[in-house]
Amino acid sequence: MRKGFTLLELIIVIIIIGILASLGFIQYTKTLEKSRSGEAKQILGQIRSAQITYYQEYNAFATAMNNLYVNAPTTCTATHYFSYDPNETGGFINASRCTGSGKTPDVASADSYFIRINVNYGNWSGTEGYY
Repeated sequence: MRKGFTLLELIIVIIIIGILASLGFIQYTKTLEKSRSGEAKQILGQIRSAQITYYQEYNAFATAMNNLYVNAPTTCTATHYFSYDPNETGGFINASRCTGSGKTPDVASADSYFIRINVNYGNWSGTEGYY
């Protein structure tokens, strides 16, 4: 009686390991992307605080980022994963994930998502699973 594995058994084990590795990699990239959304939450919180302060002083919301003195780019840059829209539309401020010219790695356009905060109430919304 010979001891050892047949070629078929080894191929089956390699296929199973490959399937498990691919599932693990997919979950890893999703988790990594959710952690990148922390940047947006932190900066949106700063913008919200600055907007409330600006409103208390001037009785109107700021429509330009340079009035808020928050380091948040309005276009995709090499230093941030998101671009931020400070223009008040219905009390919301948006952070959109960069898809072409932001900090690498960018996401594909089909995988783009956004996070939004309501300035007045502090409610988070946006693409499901990222806020």
